[in-house]
Amino acid sequence: MTVSPAAPGADARLEQLLGWLAALSPEWALSTGSIRPASNDASFRRYFRIDSGHPSHHSLIAMDAPPPMEDCRPFVAVARLFGEAGVRVPEVLEANLDAGFLLLTDFGNETYLDVIDETNADALHADASRALVSLQAASRPSALPDYDRELLLRELTLYPDWYLARHKQAQLTDDDRNALQRTFELLLASSLAQPRVFVHRDYHSRNLMRLDDSTGPGVLDFQDAVYGPVTYDLASLLRDAYLSWPEEREIDWAIRHWERARKASLPVAADFGEFYRDFEWMGLQRHLKVLGIFARLWHRDGKDRYLADLPRVLAYVVRTASRYTALTPLARLIDRIEGREATIGYTF
Repeated sequence: MTVSPAAPGADARLEQLLGWLAALSPEWALSTGSIRPASNDASFRRYFRIDSGHPSHHSLIAMDAPPPMEDCRPFVAVARLFGEAGVRVPEVLEANLDAGFLLLTDFGNETYLDVIDETNADALHADASRALVSLQAASRPSALPDYDRELLLRELTLYPDWYLARHKQAQLTDDDRNALQRTFELLLASSLAQPRVFVHRDYHSRNLMRLDDSTGPGVLDFQDAVYGPVTYDLASLLRDAYLSWPEEREIDWAIRHWERARKASLPVAADFGEFYRDFEWMGLQRHLKVLGIFARLWHRDGKDRYLADLPRVLAYVVRTASRYTALTPLARLIDRIEGREATIGYTF
């Protein structure tokens, strides 16, 4: 679908973008009249596809990241860093950083979420695992911001602030708040004790693209990458907020990834049980954050498409919180607020 001409001033950003693309058209043989939405995400960024007569590109992607809400500079920097690590990321062909416009290579329409099924899930997850190992093997301190205690805690507080208070309208007691604080301290300690590597932060089915060749997935939405816990991206991948698999399959994929990581001399635990516990607790931190983010996207930004995924994310939280004795206070709080029967699981 092409973008219909809007009344003057109706979409000032789009008009500016079209003007910038028109100036680039001679070099990239752009057909500005073909511009149409490609995708959007949970941020202020928008992506448009535009046809190209360039011999190397049938189409390209234009990113609109309006300042001051968005900054293209991290995207450009991380694209270079991840590309040097051997990860397939879009090439930045042109950039107007002050205006917030980028022209990128196009990875097509086939996200993992669009194409994954029972028959290809093993192969697609293996490709994603290999790409993740390559990324982590290239890690070095100071190249990316630290995924530090302050950021991890700020993410965790999205759960009580937006999911519990705003979405569930829950009235927390002092005991509830103390239980959450103790749980958060346990999760923070676990996260900060893990070996540190490059972390994409949203390494999941909506940001991985199936490409026509056999060089692994195309990787998108990496601009918020950090230097942090080694299990974080694997938790994003295997406990995806947008689709789920039987835990037996998760464990199999986790074992295979752990074996690849050890073969590549990555700093993962020598014992798989320890690695899997780190993976689960890291996933719990992420999923508490995601519950808060999805609630905020609805209540603050009016984006309701993420509400359908809340039960899946909550199920991940319940599974982990019910499994470990140290997390029992969180499990009991969730049972009460969600109106659940008390969960009984195996504990460690």
